[in-house]
Amino acid sequence: MIKAIVTDIEGTTSSLSFVHDVLFPYARQHIAEFVRHHAQDPAVGALLNDVCQEVGEDLSLDGMIEQLQDWMKEDKKITPLKALQGMIWQEAYTDGAFTGHVYKDAVEHLKKWHAQGILLYVFSSGTVKAQQLLFGFSDAGDLTSLFQGYFDTRMGNKRENLAYHAIAKEIDLSTADILFLSDIKEELDAAKSTGMQTVWLLRDGEPDVSAVHQQVRDFSEIIFT
Repeated sequence: MIKAIVTDIEGTTSSLSFVHDVLFPYARQHIAEFVRHHAQDPAVGALLNDVCQEVGEDLSLDGMIEQLQDWMKEDKKITPLKALQGMIWQEAYTDGAFTGHVYKDAVEHLKKWHAQGILLYVFSSGTVKAQQLLFGFSDAGDLTSLFQGYFDTRMGNKRENLAYHAIAKEIDLSTADILFLSDIKEELDAAKSTGMQTVWLLRDGEPDVSAVHQQVRDFSEIIFT
């Protein structure tokens, strides 16, 4: 029997376009202004020091901003960059610049499963902070109370089974009691190899007849026991 559901975000609970057409462009547009305005804040200053350590040289403030912008253009998953992006998004969410997109079918079924006593978790390549912001300032209001916990790539690569073993250990459940939801086949393959049940969200894609995963268009089609 399924006791916990672990869900991806991009393409699963939320549209890919929100992340790629709203969040990332907003961070790119505002990172220079944000860094200049907050460079003296201890938390931001520490991250800027991490930027210098990452490249192995002391950079000027303009040099750090240029490096951050280069990393963003290259879609690098560098820790200080991800942390700064999270700070920018937090400011934007708080100011009402946008709300986090969550599909209505996802909201409905996450609430239903939570009411049934199923433990809900998030596993995304975005930082835990970014996950909490998206669900905390979502189109449907604050959804963070639905989730028992959040996992990011500190658990491991999402396409390798070690990450899913680590999550099962963290939540103290057998992998057989966990259902993983994602729109990425390689992630589902990794989870399946640990014994987890899997559901492939194909909101806009075509079914793969060779796949071993349950394939659905939205959360309303998900079936599990």
